[in-house]
Amino acid sequence: MKILALESTAKVASVAVTDDEKLLAGETSDGCFTQSEVLLPTVMKLLSACALSFSDIDLFAVTRGPGSFTGVRIGVATVKGLAFGRNVPCVGVSTLTSLAENLHGFEGLIVPVMDARRNEVYTAVFQGTKDGVSRLCEDMAISISALRDMLEKTDIRPIYFVGDGYEPVMGALADCGLSILETPKELRLESAYSTARVALREYRSGQFVSDRDLSPSYLRLPQAERERLERLKQNS
Repeated sequence: MKILALESTAKVASVAVTDDEKLLAGETSDGCFTQSEVLLPTVMKLLSACALSFSDIDLFAVTRGPGSFTGVRIGVATVKGLAFGRNVPCVGVSTLTSLAENLHGFEGLIVPVMDARRNEVYTAVFQGTKDGVSRLCEDMAISISALRDMLEKTDIRPIYFVGDGYEPVMGALADCGLSILETPKELRLESAYSTARVALREYRSGQFVSDRDLSPSYLRLPQAERERLERLKQNS
């Protein structure tokens, strides 16, 4: 199965083309341009390098959030446009699940952390074994102190963090006695290849939609909407 996967929910823009789990081509750009400038040219370059066209793609995959509201919208909208009218299944993957997949084969507690601003992170908790990664809780947005409290109640060790919230979380929790190990730098950020691998498993379990039904997952309202509601509350 040929899969085209996109990731744009945080600082990176990442594209991967796979044949089942085999990576045929992939490229990640870290903060040089906006995702909207990078994604489509990268898609076209990688398909050409693989001697493939859109008609060869059997599955479209994209990380659907949480993450940057703009980045999430760009990724989902791009895949909806590419898949439109092709009658090809689409899979929207949780960014946190995709991040946990970066550490496939690591044993311990895998904790994706993404900057959610306001001293919060988007996070979830996964258990890693030599055979793969399994989810232990739903995606959430919580403070770093609340994350520490949650991890203190979990007896799975060691703990690995992954995601664009890695540095602030490591700085805040490194000395709190939680048996945290350093994650290799090349595995810390979002990856379309991980998204493709997760999407393949979800597709095989029947978790796919049409391009029309593909939708983002924000976890919470955009900042502008939150501020509008706060103003309305103050004026009521």
